[in-house]
Amino acid sequence: MRHRKAGFKLGRNTSHRRALLRNLATSVILEERIETTLSKAKAVRPQVEKMITLGKRGDVAARRLALSYLLTREAVDKLFDTVAPRMGERNGGYLRIIKGGFRRGDGGEVAYLELLGSEAVQEEKRKKRAEVRAQRAEEAKKAIEEAQREAGGAEGGPAGGAEAESSET
Repeated sequence: MRHRKAGFKLGRNTSHRRALLRNLATSVILEERIETTLSKAKAVRPQVEKMITLGKRGDVAARRLALSYLLTREAVDKLFDTVAPRMGERNGGYLRIIKGGFRRGDGGEVAYLELLGSEAVQEEKRKKRAEVRAQRAEEAKKAIEEAQREAGGAEGGPAGGAEAESSET
């Protein structure tokens, strides 16, 4: 019986579990939205909320505590400069877990873990991706047209082939 045993084991030993939670917490702060399993999302939520609370404190001791847990300095800088001030007067509940169905491979329940207020950031990322996609499609279209022109020039063009067929009949 697991009476009064708090926390999630996630099928890992202590060091692996701690590394996993630190990686997930760092990713959530940097990316503002990640896709993971539902149990991992529920396990990492308290850790990220503690980091945001440290970010709202804003003093040097809090920054050092956050740096001791998060993996990169960029994550700590983003936490203290953008994420924590965005939470303002909110007392907890900084994350949203959205269920996303089941994975095809193993049937694991997938969830999206995102920071509240990250909608603007997500929309900006979508626009950037759409622009990059359109640019790549345009480049591919130009490359295909160029290849067709080169292939047409090497064969003598479609008109030369039509004249050869008509002279044989």
